[in-house]
Amino acid sequence: MSPLNHSGPIAPKAMPLAAFGIGDVVRHRLFDFRGVIFDVDPVFSNSDEWYDAIPEDIRPAKDQPFYHLLAENSESSYIAYVSQQNLVPDESDEPVDHPALATMFDRTDEAGYRLRRELRQ
Repeated sequence: MSPLNHSGPIAPKAMPLAAFGIGDVVRHRLFDFRGVIFDVDPVFSNSDEWYDAIPEDIRPAKDQPFYHLLAENSESSYIAYVSQQNLVPDESDEPVDHPALATMFDRTDEAGYRLRRELRQ
């Protein structure tokens, strides 16, 4: 008989739920940028090099949702990859000024963004 005495297979760890969705406007908790979410990974899905480049004292856990953002700060627009723990809702109601936004989203009356009809599945 096996020294492990359990009645069946071990259940997989539950996936964390995404707090934000496609089209949500969010702000980084630590750094001065904001953006519109255009994709969500249920857990970290980038390179180890990217992850290891984050200073250890602020490196987020990998077992949480990560978001792809059309991001902006006061100097430029870019694509960002950010952990859920580092995002908060953006309450400014200001439009995001990213050059790719109009190709992917329509602005809504609620100051948010909706994925363009041709991109919805």
